[in-house]
Amino acid sequence: MNDKNRVFTPDFLTQLFRDPLDPGYADAARRRAENGPPAGWRATSTRVISAVTIVAVGFLLVVAYRQTLADEPSRSQARAGLVNQIEQRQAETDRLDTEAERLRAEVAALRDAALGDTEAEKLRDLEARTGLARVHGDGVVVRVDDAPSAIDAVTGANGKPDLGRVLDRDLQDIANALWSAGAEAIAINDQRLTATSTIRAAGSAILVDFRPVTRPYEIRAVGPDDMDKKLRDSPTGRLFRALVADQGMSFEVRDAEDLTLPAAAEPRLRYATPSPSVSASPSEGGK
Repeated sequence: MNDKNRVFTPDFLTQLFRDPLDPGYADAARRRAENGPPAGWRATSTRVISAVTIVAVGFLLVVAYRQTLADEPSRSQARAGLVNQIEQRQAETDRLDTEAERLRAEVAALRDAALGDTEAEKLRDLEARTGLARVHGDGVVVRVDDAPSAIDAVTGANGKPDLGRVLDRDLQDIANALWSAGAEAIAINDQRLTATSTIRAAGSAILVDFRPVTRPYEIRAVGPDDMDKKLRDSPTGRLFRALVADQGMSFEVRDAEDLTLPAAAEPRLRYATPSPSVSASPSEGGK
């Protein structure tokens, strides 16, 4: 085929940029120039249709607005009811915690009266070590918090949501580093840690022994004088300093005197019972 007879058709994008308007606009403009503006019943019908359309759209907007206003009190009432229930449950939990603390102190007083001084002192020391009693002493306070939210100016979404957010494993690393530095007792947001404590995530929340803790997270520890230096020089301390520099996370370690850490909740004890002994019978092959 001769190249001179070949016809090149412009692609879609080229045609779109060359003629951005739909051809129908040019046809309508040409007819208007030839016939003039619509007159008579055509002009009247056009105005009537436009007016009816505007009225219909306005009516729909008014109906939607009134429906939204009608639903708002029920939503607000439901939300207020949920907030009220949460506050009531929290108040009841605090009251029960106070009552449990009072009963625990009463039981401890009766126990100390029944035991001798030596045995009572040993028992109090064991309770302090296992987290079942309050402890007082000097130590450190570690305060860690999320980085400020980076809001994208175009999409409005948070940028890098996980890199600058404190996770459950971060609190685990800090607690383990404090134990390694010689901590004798640790509490996270007044939740005392024991040998059976768990720090885990539930969605976006962090649970310590199945109780939620909120930011900023404050880890208090009672222990030796050089505990803060050991924490700063540990791999965990270096990691958090890097997170502060790179992601804007907050991480502070300071000495504290006369800290008071609360007692942990009473553990749920489980007892094991030995299975009944089964006398071994000779196998068929042993006969």
